[in-house]
Formats: sequence, structure tokens, C-alpha cells
Amino acid sequence: MDNRDEIREFLTSRRAKLTPQEAGLSVYGGNRRVPGLRREEVAMLAGVGVDYYTRLERGNLHGASESVLEALARSLQLDEAERAQLFDLARTANASPTTRRRAAPQRVRPEVQRVLDAFVSAPAWVRNARMDFLAGNPLGYALYSEMFSDPLRPANNARFVFLNQRSREFFVDWERAANDIVAMLRAEAGRNPFDQALTDLIGELTTRSDEFSTRWAAHNVRFHRTGRKSLHHPVVGDLDLSFEAMELPGEDLTVLVYTAESASASHDALNLLASWAATLDREDATEAARAIGAGTASSVDRQRKESR
Repeated sequence: MDNRDEIREFLTSRRAKLTPQEAGLSVYGGNRRVPGLRREEVAMLAGVGVDYYTRLERGNLHGASESVLEALARSLQLDEAERAQLFDLARTANASPTTRRRAAPQRVRPEVQRVLDAFVSAPAWVRNARMDFLAGNPLGYALYSEMFSDPLRPANNARFVFLNQRSREFFVDWERAANDIVAMLRAEAGRNPFDQALTDLIGELTTRSDEFSTRWAAHNVRFHRTGRKSLHHPVVGDLDLSFEAMELPGEDLTVLVYTAESASASHDALNLLASWAATLDREDATEAARAIGAGTASSVDRQRKESR
């Protein structure tokens, strides 16, 4: 696979983000034509020749040793996700030609569904690396009901964020959510460049959303393992939640679980949402989530009034 453009743009963007001062270099004179480090400065920091680094930055990582890649990662001060991206790009550059493949539909094992259901008071759901919502407990479906307002299945968080205006009300900090989604997809594209479904999704979002294409061009990557989510749910209002993301080894799936601080307004709101979600049958969960997204949640409204 020819990924020279990806390599060039990634290395150039990382070099542009790092100033000489941040790299510990003394700067003499005020006329610098580049916002970050010069090529020769990166080469010096990495301990390689300028011509060799120039070849690397032009997209030729073929044959680059692990020690050279580690030196580049250190000189450009790459974080864990960026370092993984560099090594993924190098692995692809050195791989034999491979046909893009369309993976079989992913399914969640019954044992994993039982784990989700064991989280009675916490929303939990499973996604794949393309951000598809593959399974959840009733509270997970209820929390992400807005994602199901689009009839396309499987529901997809990236498509929801960039192609559904309701996401801008659902995510209190929409900009951060959008940045995170693109950075995760960019990291996955580096790790698994032959996934045709992922390529199709990225192509769709790039052509349909200027917000996505602008962020995609920045080549930012990140891991999404723990953090906070500020959401505005159409039924119970604002929710300030912590989340943990747990990967299922060998399955390329991630379990996400959300919790609220005890005795907080978000904790009370989750309890209210849980009281509604507990009344759902498993087969009705998706349709009920869509119903909330459409604004037909009168039963929850009644519960909220009764709890006052």
C-alpha cells in the first residue's frame, strides 16, 4: 500500500507543532519561514543525516529501523498515540501489497452482553473501531437515544457527530467530541489501513462534512481510554459523567461504562433515566431509544414530575 502522502503529512504536521524552544534549541535571529522545527533541526535531534530525514519526511519509511523510528518519536516529542501512529505507518510502508478487505459483521458474544446487563445503574455499551454502537444495556441505549434518531443501522457515533445536527445539543462540548472522534478514527486508519468499511466511512464523512475533513487534514491522533463526558439528554437534562473504556482482546471491540458522582444532580438524572430504561424489553431497546430521540418520552416526563 502506498501511504507516502500519509507519512509526509503526519511528519510535517508534527514538526510544525514543535517550537525550537520546546525542543530545547537556542534560536538566533527572528526570520524563520516555518512555524515549528526545521528539517535539519529534527535530523540533528534524531541523530540522522539531513538528507536521510528529508527522505523519511517525503514519505519513504521503507526500511527505517526501529531505532530510527524511536529517535524520530523522541525528537518530535510524540505522545503514546502519535508514536503508535508512526510505527503503524512504517509497518504499512514495509508490508507486502494487500487488498482492502471488508470485514464480516461484528457480533457481540452473549457472555459480553451479560457483562453489559450486570451494570444495572451505569450506562454501558460496546463499539467497534469504526464507532458503531453494537450492543448495550437498557441504560446505555437510553443514554445514547439521540444517536438512534437516524434509522441507519448500526448506529454510528462518528456519523451522528458530523451528520446529525442533534449532536450539537447532545454533546455540551461539541468541538471536543468532534476532535476526539476524528483523532480516534485517524489512529485506527493507521493501525488498520486495509479495512474497507472504515475507508468507506471516512470517505463519506470527508465528502459530506467540512468539519470532518478539516479535522482529518490535521492528522491528530489519540487514545480514548478514560475521561469525562458532558451531555445534554433531551429527557433528563445535563449529565456530567466519567467513563472507562475497556478493550476486549482479540475482538477489536471496546466496552464503555459511564458513572456519575454519588449524590450529584447527574446521579439523580441517571437514576431517573434508569427507572424508565428498566421497563424496556430487550427487543424494544433500540426502538425505545429512537422514540426518546424523537421526543416521545411522556412516561419519563411523568416520572420526573412525580419525583419532585
